[in-house]
Amino acid sequence: MSKFIAYLKTKSFRNTFIAAFCTFAAILLIAFFSLRYYTKHGEGLEVPELKGLSIAQAVTKLEDLGLRYEVDSVYIMDKPPGIVTDQDPDANTFVKGNRTIYLTINTAQAPNVKFPDIENKSLREAKALLESYRLKVGDTTYKPDVAKDVVLEAFFGGQLIKAGEVLPTGSVINLTLGDGRGNEDVELPNLTGLTIDEAKFSLRGAMLTLGTITYEGDIIDTADAVIVNQFPLAADTVVKVKIGTPINITLTKKP
Repeated sequence: MSKFIAYLKTKSFRNTFIAAFCTFAAILLIAFFSLRYYTKHGEGLEVPELKGLSIAQAVTKLEDLGLRYEVDSVYIMDKPPGIVTDQDPDANTFVKGNRTIYLTINTAQAPNVKFPDIENKSLREAKALLESYRLKVGDTTYKPDVAKDVVLEAFFGGQLIKAGEVLPTGSVINLTLGDGRGNEDVELPNLTGLTIDEAKFSLRGAMLTLGTITYEGDIIDTADAVIVNQFPLAADTVVKVKIGTPINITLTKKP
């Protein structure tokens, strides 16, 4: 051991160590600069901002820079068709020449989806389900039913729609919900002598609906007619019916 320690202190060892260290450092420097040269480190093309441009404008920019591109599409109802909605790599990043830039554009035609089964689901569940199918909730109306805020019917374009029917993505769906008061009774109003507008107002206040309308005589304008009969019939004593009951009326000319 003492001889080895003595050797480490000799000039010969120092010269050998320095030579080895310099050789190792030289190899590292050569490798580093060779790699920089080979990969053209620090050189590249800046990817332009393409989002919001038309596909034609985006392609022109990429071709002028010598970059390739591939195009995919999505459908976003609130954006104009044919514009770039996403790009990869992002703008202001550096890439080598001839690099492929991936573009996503908004297509003009909405893809179709099958309408999900939302009947008897809560409004919250129905909204979440419709959104997952990229459909939108429109107006919500209520009708008498023991279930509160539960979907009873769904409508698209005024037509009743059922699960499995095909709709364009982004379609607006109107819902009819239960009001939770289907078993409640309300007092039946006496509509005799009222105009149809007055009757509608009275029925709305009583949470009843207007049923069929029968006409007696030659009636040109319903504003000049009054109700002479109704069903169910009102009586001197209080008559109660279920909320939402349709009331049929007969109209005749004002005397």
